Amino acid sequence: MVDSFLADLRTTSPLEAVSVALGLVYVLLAVKRSRWCWVAGGVSSALLIYLAAQSRLPMQALLDGYYTVMSCYGFFYWTKNKGEATRVPGFWPLKSHLLAWLVILLMSTLSARWLAAATNAAWPFLDSLTTWASLLAAWLEARVKVETWLYWIAIDIGCLFLFYQQGLTFVATLFAVYLVISVFGFRSWLRAHHEPAPAT
Repeated sequence: MVDSFLADLRTTSPLEAVSVALGLVYVLLAVKRSRWCWVAGGVSSALLIYLAAQSRLPMQALLDGYYTVMSCYGFFYWTKNKGEATRVPGFWPLKSHLLAWLVILLMSTLSARWLAAATNAAWPFLDSLTTWASLLAAWLEARVKVETWLYWIAIDIGCLFLFYQQGLTFVATLFAVYLVISVFGFRSWLRAHHEPAPAT
């Protein structure tokens, strides 16, 4: 298994390697709440649009298109609200999470049925579920909500499986690293949330 993994890494395309490197830069800067995370993340996502489409993961390709747009939003929001982004103001209401998850499950079911019938998608439901959940997680991250990292932990597990199964071992490895960093990200943002607001 290790030999197979190393062989897959050796066949990694330059495009995939650059996307992975920028993805790592993005998540490390996000943990530190630096607005420049959105620049690295936006370029990484733009490259992943092509890679996901080539690997028959259409929902992931659409998701990376959304990430690219959200990176622009996140950069300008964090620039405009610099003080709010450098601390972590709070949580999203529980009832909002519940409503969002009902919508996510509904949309995942509908899009999975369409993908199974109309495309050659490899994993219709899991591809859909990670995509719709990621839309919410990215928005929560842009709005600097602590629980965004809990979403990313679950999403990273799903995406690690998806990309590994489709032969993108380097991208799958990136999601394994994301998973570890997301745990530290949650702890860091939770700690920052409990810090007193700076005096004005």
